[in-house]
Amino acid sequence: MRWDHLGDDPVAPAETALFGTDAVTTRTFDTPEFRGITFHEVRARSIVNRVPGASRMPFEWTVNPYRGCAHACVYCFARKTHSYLDLDTGLGFDSQIVVKINAPELLRGHLASRRWQGAHIAMGTNVDCYQRAEGRYRLMPGIISALSDHANPFSILTKGTLILRDLELLVRAAEVTEVGISVSVGFTDDELWRTLEPGTPSPQRRLDVVRTLGEHGIGCGVLMAPVVPFLGDRPEQLRETVRAVAEAGATSVTPLVLHLRPGAREWFTAWLRRHHPRLVGQYERMYADGAYAPTWYQRRITRQVHELAAEFGIGPGRRGPARRTPVPEGPTQPEPTQLTLL
Repeated sequence: MRWDHLGDDPVAPAETALFGTDAVTTRTFDTPEFRGITFHEVRARSIVNRVPGASRMPFEWTVNPYRGCAHACVYCFARKTHSYLDLDTGLGFDSQIVVKINAPELLRGHLASRRWQGAHIAMGTNVDCYQRAEGRYRLMPGIISALSDHANPFSILTKGTLILRDLELLVRAAEVTEVGISVSVGFTDDELWRTLEPGTPSPQRRLDVVRTLGEHGIGCGVLMAPVVPFLGDRPEQLRETVRAVAEAGATSVTPLVLHLRPGAREWFTAWLRRHHPRLVGQYERMYADGAYAPTWYQRRITRQVHELAAEFGIGPGRRGPARRTPVPEGPTQPEPTQLTLL
């Protein structure tokens, strides 16, 4: 495993690395929820990351307390980042989790700096900050408290129900700054969920999070991500998902079509060959030009979901001043593409 040269640039010199070999402690825990997972506890040198200038994301700064994710979503775009550590982007991404144990204290120091201007900070844009590891390491309460104490606006994107543990902190933060929460639910099909997102809470439990947040005065949007071609895009499937989202009281729904970047593409294709071999050829044709589905397909899905949302009484996701939602970099066309988290 390579630590010394780990930074935003995988070939960066050691002096710009985020942490060094002497700052790493490796642990395993023989409990059912963590069996088979290795945690690499690191003391990071920085925690607030600037989004590259070429990015089309609607925010400039992110905080990511973890690398790797036990949610094990087959399609996760962030798989490629594990290769910078010389770790496997398949099972290694799911089971080798980097934990930045000093994230809360680093963030608090950063927010107190005179140079910091209080810009919006997005979380959950790389891997899920409420994955299972958070149940043990409890980094998010300190992170939310630091943001709240400095009245710094922030947003969280998650598939994790563990966010409800921090409900009181989120309510308090929303009293002093802009707080945006979004939950990712791409489909409600149980069979698809169990094989494609095996480490996540069920879609219905995630929708319960949306409902609970709303009941406590925190509006929550749903990123319908990803819409999976040929497996989760039939009209009746889209209708069922949007209906469930509406019943949960979501403030918005934004469809995001599956995209397959290097690292994720190979892992997803292997999964497809095991579970749906008849679809391999169709996927090769649909994604022949790159990571994104064709524009016409994205437009069709977007139109269908927006029509259903209007029918069920909710609107498409729109960025607004009070509820900022992490939306990933996508292709040049205006239609949404797959969420870059999950």
